Amino acid sequence: MEEIEISSWITLDAIKKKSEISETVGNLQTGHSMSVFCQIEEDYLELVYSDSTSNWLRRYDAKDEMEAAIETRKEEDGDAPYEEDREYEEEFESEDDDEEDEKEGFTTEEEADDY
Repeated sequence: MEEIEISSWITLDAIKKKSEISETVGNLQTGHSMSVFCQIEEDYLELVYSDSTSNWLRRYDAKDEMEAAIETRKEEDGDAPYEEDREYEEEFESEDDDEEDEKEGFTTEEEADDY
């Protein structure tokens, strides 16, 4: 990957206008940066627009490298897809606790009537 600092959005816009856009990550209206991934002939580029730091042009050696960068930017921006196989711990009372309460003559349903 090669990286060059660009001082003007106008330069980035001119490059973007002549390229084939693959993906856009981020939004300058809701965040501080936006990355536009595009291709010009054999070059895979990332145009980084920023309202708080420098603007960048990044050139990737291959399409696979650019696709990995797209996923990284999505994760940084909070735009990554939801992982369904991720296991989350449940912090609820187990059914065993309810059974113990019923044995003692107390149920959670009866308690709400007294308010």
